[in-house]
Amino acid sequence: MTDDAVPGPEAVPLLELRGVSAAYGPYEALFDVSLQVRTGRALALVGANGAGKSTVARVVSGLVPTTQGSVRFDGRDITDRPAYEIARRGLSQLTEGRSVFSSLSVEENLTLAFRRALGRKGVPDALARAYEAFPRLGERRSQSAGTLSGGEQRMLALARVLVLHQKLLVVDELSFGLAPAVVDEVYGALEQVLTSGTSLLLIEQHVDRALVLADDVVVLSKGQVVYDGTVAGVEGRVADLVLGRPPARPGPVV
Repeated sequence: MTDDAVPGPEAVPLLELRGVSAAYGPYEALFDVSLQVRTGRALALVGANGAGKSTVARVVSGLVPTTQGSVRFDGRDITDRPAYEIARRGLSQLTEGRSVFSSLSVEENLTLAFRRALGRKGVPDALARAYEAFPRLGERRSQSAGTLSGGEQRMLALARVLVLHQKLLVVDELSFGLAPAVVDEVYGALEQVLTSGTSLLLIEQHVDRALVLADDVVVLSKGQVVYDGTVAGVEGRVADLVLGRPPARPGPVV
């Protein structure tokens, strides 16, 4: 590349953390964490319980302030910006649990999100696209969201992201507590979101499933990055990295 060449969009990270540290009061949770999510790609962020994965998600979404370092999203510095401002830039976060208004119907949940983003005239077309992508939601459009199964509630949350074409979706343990068959459905929905052009930061207890969907992986241990690279590069070593075990030494030559 010449000095005058302009890098393509794939060369510029959509999300970038540079030397980020964060704390909850006196408790330090992250130490000098750097990572990137590339445009149109999925990054799996894995590690043991307490490694700092959810803290990264909260820092990115503006819910936890940094004590050091910076966060850039879509070419702008969003370090410690308010959560609502970050969301307006096209970053959504979904966590384990409901992520829906339980007292409203499926259609009311979707309408509320679509009207705010697209205006009243954009709602009918957005609803049609949501029901086309997730036919089960169409079947339950009049049902209270609080009475949906856990998997259906995740799909309802994902439908909003898919139709509104968010730039980045931060997924924090979205499959927690779901039966294996339902996890399959949720991951199918995540794949649709990724295919639509939304990038993913995927925090997941089902590491094997996350690595199948992801292009890149970052492993956290005790608030620090211990691996940052491709999924292929970490194959066979994830468990050791997550648990902080040293690499196995080769046996003696006989």
